Amino acid sequence: MTPSLTPAEPYRHSLTLLLEKDIDGRLALSDEHIVAEPLYVPGGFPAKLEGRAALAASRRGHPEYVDLRETPRPEIHETREPGTIVAEWRGTGRMVSSGAAYDMPYVAVAKVRDGRMTHDRDYGNPAAIPGSSGDAAFLPAGPGKTR
Repeated sequence: MTPSLTPAEPYRHSLTLLLEKDIDGRLALSDEHIVAEPLYVPGGFPAKLEGRAALAASRRGHPEYVDLRETPRPEIHETREPGTIVAEWRGTGRMVSSGAAYDMPYVAVAKVRDGRMTHDRDYGNPAAIPGSSGDAAFLPAGPGKTR
């Protein structure tokens, strides 16, 4: 019998997959009915993504825009609420189009059930990246948007 995963383990593994640019593998860690809420999004971009398909549409092209190279010392905290974690991490790398540095802190509150993420509220702010306005194409297109 395989021991059950703690809620932190799938999230930590998702960061490894992000570095490997395995977006499909990362998406597979999400429940089919996941709700993702990127709280700091530019006007016109969806503030809520419902379902794995919507999340996939917004995330698949990410490696084309951001060459994420490191997530140094992520901290993942389990909470008193079963299945709920708070993740603090930093993503560093380069913007693909310009070569500009990418260095963004993230805080996420995520809910995990049966080894899959069911809810992800992300407090990363893409506007805080130096030069991000010139590299705005990396921001998720979302339903009805084009790059």
